[in-house]
Order: sequence, then structure tokens, then C-alpha cells
Amino acid sequence: MPPTLLTAAAISWCIPLGKLTLRQIALFGVLGALTFGAKVAMSGLPNIEPVSLMVMLFAVVFGWKALYPIYLYVLMEILLYGISFWNINYLYIWTILAAAAILMKKLRHPLWWAALSGLFGLAFGLLCSPVYMVAMKSFSYGIRWWITGLPFDITHAVGNAAIALFLFVPLRNLLEKLYCKL
Repeated sequence: MPPTLLTAAAISWCIPLGKLTLRQIALFGVLGALTFGAKVAMSGLPNIEPVSLMVMLFAVVFGWKALYPIYLYVLMEILLYGISFWNINYLYIWTILAAAAILMKKLRHPLWWAALSGLFGLAFGLLCSPVYMVAMKSFSYGIRWWITGLPFDITHAVGNAAIALFLFVPLRNLLEKLYCKL
């Protein structure tokens, strides 16, 4: 089978289960830092980020072990910027995207991944609003916060979809090949 057509079943033999190996720890550390660096590098673009793409990639290739690089990224955000409402959201929001990607991992066409990433970007504000509802002790505040942010969510959706459409499949193929070599 050509390496570009690897399926989840075809690579399952090479993914160690159980405890993390030293190589996995190193890989997950590098990927968490790479995710953080990529987000910082793209921070000049309005609400366009590579983190959603990376979370989906990690989830389909590593399964639930994806939480290691994801939460290393979250930890780096908190350490650099301090704890605030927006990064409290990160404590659960990336797990939601990872779970959705794990459920879709058998899908190979880039349009599916662009759709998931775009929908996640569109729903980002809605998914974050519970933190604001609790913090401000007001359901209506959370709803108003979400509605006010819809233009940003639309930009987020378009950016996410475009990035996933062009990069998800080639990066997935690369990451699957690299992970099999561990």
C-alpha cells in the first residue's frame, strides 16, 4: 500500500499502546512546542490559527494520546500569558475538537476535515461562552458575549477551513509515517 494511502487500520500495528515511550515523550514535547510556536508566528493574522489543525492531526494519528501535546500547548499558553478566561476555555475546548476528530478518523477526504475545522471555528465562541456565564454569574452575559463575537468566529471558521483543506491530508500522511518509525 502506498504510504499516502495509509489507513488507521494499517498503522495501528506500529502505534505502541500503554505507557509512553521515551520517543513518544520527546515527540509529544516537540509537537506541543511546535503548536505553540506556530500559533505565535501566526498571531498577526486576525483570528486565524493553526492550533485546530494540529489538534485534529494529533487526534487522528495518536488517538487519546493526543492530549499530551495538546495540554503541553495549553500549559505553555498559561505560562507565557498567565491564566485568564480565554485560556481557561482551552482546558476543555481542544478536547472537544480532539474527540470529534477521533470519531471521524477513518475519513480521508480533505473536505471532511475542512468542514470539521470550519464548524469548530464557527462554534468556538459558543463553546467558550460557558466560562463567561459562570465567571459573570449571568447566562445572558455569556449569550451576549457569544453573539458579539460572531464576526470573529466567522473569520475563525473560514481560516480554519482553508488551512485544513490544504494541509490536513498531507500533514496527516507525514505524521502517520513519522509516528510509525518511532
